[in-house]
Amino acid sequence: MDGTRLVRIETDRDGDGVVDRWEYYAADQRLERVGLSRANDGKITRVEYYEGDRLARAEEDSDGDGKIDKWETYDGDRLASVALDTQHRGSADRRLVYGADGSARLEIDRAGDGRFTPFSDTPAR
Repeated sequence: MDGTRLVRIETDRDGDGVVDRWEYYAADQRLERVGLSRANDGKITRVEYYEGDRLARAEEDSDGDGKIDKWETYDGDRLASVALDTQHRGSADRRLVYGADGSARLEIDRAGDGRFTPFSDTPAR
């Protein structure tokens, strides 16, 4: 609390005595972001960002090395894309883009320059 203003709530969801969920609130008392400990070790490995009452995006350290390697974006209640750093270079090199119709396509950043192209297992000529 900051006076009468709610700033953060810490929760132990499984009752083991270790905080595994952190909720952060904006000045208008709306939920701004949530930190989660996937390993239940008190360390935040996933952060979810909210706009209004909806999840807008999330970042995650999926392999536990302390670096973000997974980025999710949402369109309303729908997962729109998941980007992955499979090369451990600090930025995404693979991206799954989901259509509103349930379709999915894989895109790859082969050069590491942030430009994604549709995946093809046919070598470029």
